Amino acid sequence: MKTVQQILNAKPVQIFSVTENSSVLEALQLMMEKNVSALLILEDHKLQGIFTERDYARKIILYGKSSAGTPIKEVMTPDPITIVPTDSIDLCMQIMTDKHIRHLPVMQDNQLLGMVSIGDVVKFIIADQKQTISQLESYISS
Repeated sequence: MKTVQQILNAKPVQIFSVTENSSVLEALQLMMEKNVSALLILEDHKLQGIFTERDYARKIILYGKSSAGTPIKEVMTPDPITIVPTDSIDLCMQIMTDKHIRHLPVMQDNQLLGMVSIGDVVKFIIADQKQTISQLESYISS
């Protein structure tokens, strides 16, 4: 069974975050700078929520709010669904599909370890399939 830990091991751990009182504009600037589509909202190193491009489109743009004048806490998704390192990749895909989400923070013992995106999952699955195909080709050739 392939696990979340294997995805975390395959990429550098980078946690991009802002606080609840950061403005939406500050969050968007960080998202652009880091080329990410979601940020975690942390207060005292504790996960409070997540802010995504989808939150921006649905909660700022559609309501005509100001990015500079709106704090993240007003538009973030509070208490996001989280996973643990031992969860399977299949479970991640199931959660993402069922809940229509693209990012899952990874927690263990109330500690934030990282975040897994739908892109991370797809990339991992493709690499794993390529490796399996290569092994099968090698087996057939021998």
